[in-house]
Amino acid sequence: TIDVQSGQKVLDVCAGTNAIGIALLEKQPDLQIHAIDRSRAMQAVGQESARKLGMHIDSTIGDVHTLPFPDNHFDVVTLQYASRHLRIMDVCHEIRRVLKPGGHFYHCDMLRPPNKIVEWIYYAYLRFCLNFTALLFRSSTSARHCKEYFINALRMFYSADEFSDLLRDVGFEEISSQTLLGGMIGYHRAMKPLDK
Repeated sequence: TIDVQSGQKVLDVCAGTNAIGIALLEKQPDLQIHAIDRSRAMQAVGQESARKLGMHIDSTIGDVHTLPFPDNHFDVVTLQYASRHLRIMDVCHEIRRVLKPGGHFYHCDMLRPPNKIVEWIYYAYLRFCLNFTALLFRSSTSARHCKEYFINALRMFYSADEFSDLLRDVGFEEISSQTLLGGMIGYHRAMKPLDK
């Protein structure tokens, strides 16, 4: 769902183990991929994965709420499956700042379904999966308590339409979104205005 063109400079925010950066380089090998994540250990794994494939991804360890990059620097910025754990409006402001005018932001995450029945089924399913996994792997009591954090992070997050509104409030244009599974997962694409 991420459109890239030859030679573009791409930033992957909360890059983790560089799965997105590697996938983009497989699609377009001459991209300049920059990854930022707070976890040094995850980035070490990501760097090793890229190296094994003969790829290069620049890595920055730091707080994504204050991106250490200049204004108008990247053609594309992506944030995948991490936004529920961030001060997302702050991060979106920073993403807009580092994008070049006309550059695109791509977002994907689990979202709060707008339909209350779908939402109830969704949380019941997640509770079952998390409990089953905890039992299977004999998780500790403290690890089991994390499931409530996970569910609450979804419950307090945005629906796809609300996230589109947030992007509009931050100053993005040409916002489009798609959802899957009744709004449980949402994809967003937004552009930084050309005149900013």
